Amino acid sequence: MAGICGWLNEHQEHPRLNLEAMAQMLSRFDGAKTQLSGKFGFGIAAADLGVGPFLAEDGSYLIAFSGAPNFADSDLQVLARQRGRISALAEGYRRFGGELAGKLRGQYSAAIIDQNDKSLFLIVDRFATHPLTTWSDASGIQFASSLDALLASGTRRYELDPQSIFSYIYFHVVPGPQTIYGGVRRLLAGECLSFRDGKCTTKTYWSPQFIENHRAPFGELKRDFIGALRSAVKSASQANSCGAFLSGGTDSSSIAGLLGEVSGTPARTYSIGFEAAGYDEMEYARIAAKHFKTDHHEYYVTPADVAEAIPKIAQVYDQPFGNSSAVPTYFCARFAQQDGIELLLGGDGGDELYGGNERYAKQRVFGHYERLPGFLRRGVVEPALLGLPGIDRIVPLRKLKSYVQQAKVPMPARMETYNLLERFGVTQVLSADFLAKIATDGPLRHLSAVYNGAHASSLINRMLAVDFKLTLTDNDLPKVSRMCELAKVKVAYPMLDDDVLDFSLRLAPGLKLKGTQLRYFFKEALRGFLPDAIITKPKHGFGLPFGPWLRDYQPLQQIAYGSLEQLGDRDIIRKEFTRELITAHRAGHAGYYGTMVWMLMMLELWLTHHPQASKQ
Repeated sequence: MAGICGWLNEHQEHPRLNLEAMAQMLSRFDGAKTQLSGKFGFGIAAADLGVGPFLAEDGSYLIAFSGAPNFADSDLQVLARQRGRISALAEGYRRFGGELAGKLRGQYSAAIIDQNDKSLFLIVDRFATHPLTTWSDASGIQFASSLDALLASGTRRYELDPQSIFSYIYFHVVPGPQTIYGGVRRLLAGECLSFRDGKCTTKTYWSPQFIENHRAPFGELKRDFIGALRSAVKSASQANSCGAFLSGGTDSSSIAGLLGEVSGTPARTYSIGFEAAGYDEMEYARIAAKHFKTDHHEYYVTPADVAEAIPKIAQVYDQPFGNSSAVPTYFCARFAQQDGIELLLGGDGGDELYGGNERYAKQRVFGHYERLPGFLRRGVVEPALLGLPGIDRIVPLRKLKSYVQQAKVPMPARMETYNLLERFGVTQVLSADFLAKIATDGPLRHLSAVYNGAHASSLINRMLAVDFKLTLTDNDLPKVSRMCELAKVKVAYPMLDDDVLDFSLRLAPGLKLKGTQLRYFFKEALRGFLPDAIITKPKHGFGLPFGPWLRDYQPLQQIAYGSLEQLGDRDIIRKEFTRELITAHRAGHAGYYGTMVWMLMMLELWLTHHPQASKQ
């Protein structure tokens, strides 16, 4: 496991580093290659699949990092080239203190202990691609790149947090800064933390600042965009053996095409398919592979593969994780690793930076209703459509009624009108005892805080700010990073390169979503580079046909239905609901009910595989 783990105790005497102990402390968490340890209560353990931690040359700082921190400051750039990143981090912290955060770029996390005053500084990048979690009180602080690493210290017992369990059931992930354990906090994207004199403070050093009035000729924007993306792919692909995920969408196809261009050799691409109607996109992956003349590799996931992978995936996450597309991601990464690939480039981020998710267009259509005068909406339209009997028997009026019912819900709650927990009903799903422990409005308060706190006025950019947080940082990046880790291959995200990100922030809202055209600028800028069939293809997620396969494949039924039965005994989910869900899945829409089955199954399997977590 790539990462960082450490501790600092304010009540101990100032120690000198015990360098002889470095190699003796490797077992605290999986894969640690090096550990730097102080004798009396502070130290850092770290690993980075080839980039390890080092002690700054002057001995005053103990520094570790994961990933590849780079420097915006020119003097630090020179120092990093001459003496390495650790020396540059030490000098940067000496000169700038906590302001160093704004002078770092790249995808990384870092920890700096100042041995002179026994203070700690932690930082993660703009999307927390290398996460850090912390627990602290007046006596000291513990920090780690994973909850499992934190628990492995064995110094204290962490209790499950019912509110975080509820957040998982609502969002299918635990959104930061929450973690599944009470009192344990995850650093948010673009956040740094300082611990000094028993006090812990956090600061947001970066958040997306959308520049909505920037205008430039299309040709100039296209040149800058493609130049930034090409440079990002070139920078990210510096490995002996590099390949790319290729789903057949615009993002992965762009990365694959540019990888071949910057490397001067055919890109090695890896695709996953499913023998299931409506789920397989291999046709488009093949179009991209043929167009860019890649060295293409395909693997078709089977129901037996899914049954084999489910326990591994549930166990490897350090808190419950309910995105079923982790399965194809894992098999794609494992397939590439077995082919000798050391680093995979992912296309994650394009939808969220450039406006590619269908819900953006859908919410824009709903937004038109808000432009009607309030007296007309509340005094005429809503009474007529929502109050009169017999409306549902007339198809056009029934559709208009459905539109108004959704459109009258204010943003951002309107984005959750399709939420499965809302659809099933909180009181129907959760036990009375569990409901008594939680605030059911917690998830929507979290969503509203992100949406209303966005530095943007347009609907599209405020939705993008939400997806930066909930879709990328909390969901997609942990999915891909942890599955690549399980497959023993590194991953990089060129779409999230700082220059590519900064370009997207100054792109006019109308170039992201033009009417209801998704990713307008992105597609037009890459027209002629990408095949037309991929630019015009309908949006399709990287979904797993779990629901349909579950209906027919008995080993999956044994895992899933058995897990739901066990979960019903934990007094979180109503036992009656788990049984009703199984019946509904067998008789109803397999994909719809299968999503809920997957999410609850993964919760139970995570609890089963983490016995150190106290039961609810």
